[in-house]
Amino acid sequence: MNNTNLIPPHGGYKNLKSYQNSEIIADATYYFYNKWIKDYKLASQLNGAARSCKQCIAEDSINSTSKKLELKLIQNARGSLEELLLDYQDYLRQNKHELWNKNTSKAQFIRKLAYKSDKTYETYASFFDNAENTANTIICLIHQTNYLLDQLVNKLENDFLEKGGFTERMYQSRKLSNRVNQV
Repeated sequence: MNNTNLIPPHGGYKNLKSYQNSEIIADATYYFYNKWIKDYKLASQLNGAARSCKQCIAEDSINSTSKKLELKLIQNARGSLEELLLDYQDYLRQNKHELWNKNTSKAQFIRKLAYKSDKTYETYASFFDNAENTANTIICLIHQTNYLLDQLVNKLENDFLEKGGFTERMYQSRKLSNRVNQV
């Protein structure tokens, strides 16, 4: 093992679909609470959860020396989205709006947009015409992003099992270096 493998590549979070979705969720949440939420505390809560998810994914991407920290940050992102999901579901229920079943035509249409390679906030903006559609669209995005984060956790776990963590790579590198120096 050479020193180039000691610290794995990091960064590139802007290319992750989970990050791209979380950015759309953060922007849509900003729009939602500015348009329909009058309670400052709830608006702050929505903003905090949406922002936390996005920021944790970015921070995770930079922390390539600790698999434990990477896993924790992705789980934190996942937890923030779960919190946000519950807030949107509460909003719909408390305001007597419909919560779309994942098989409704509207939800199916939103779910299919996930396959667009260049999707942005604008991809979904036409669904932000009222509070019910906006909340349900964001809920669809949250479910999709949760799925992507679950896949990322599986990948991080498998990487750890296959390659070990930073401390293990340091030990292996030092052990190999000592063998080479003894020859």
